[in-house]
Amino acid sequence: MSEGVDVGAILEERGSRYGAFDEHARITQNIKRAMADSPNWASLRDDAREALEMVAHKIGRMLNGDPEYIDNVVDIIGYMQLVLDRIEKDVN
Repeated sequence: MSEGVDVGAILEERGSRYGAFDEHARITQNIKRAMADSPNWASLRDDAREALEMVAHKIGRMLNGDPEYIDNVVDIIGYMQLVLDRIEKDVN
């Protein structure tokens, strides 16, 4: 571990922002299971699957922690923008 890094303090700060990790994990894994159980999951490209999984993670944080934390919303938009950029590039 890096000298001077207080992992406990970081986890405490994250917990106050995002809620208890075990509950966040439960919510997020339920979302991911629903996505993986959908008819089109296997046909998605890797970038789309990864973006959707990251969006599920951010949704889990919003549902379990501070729903007004703007970084989660910005990150969701960002992941979808990356997929949109690739789709538009493929079309042109």
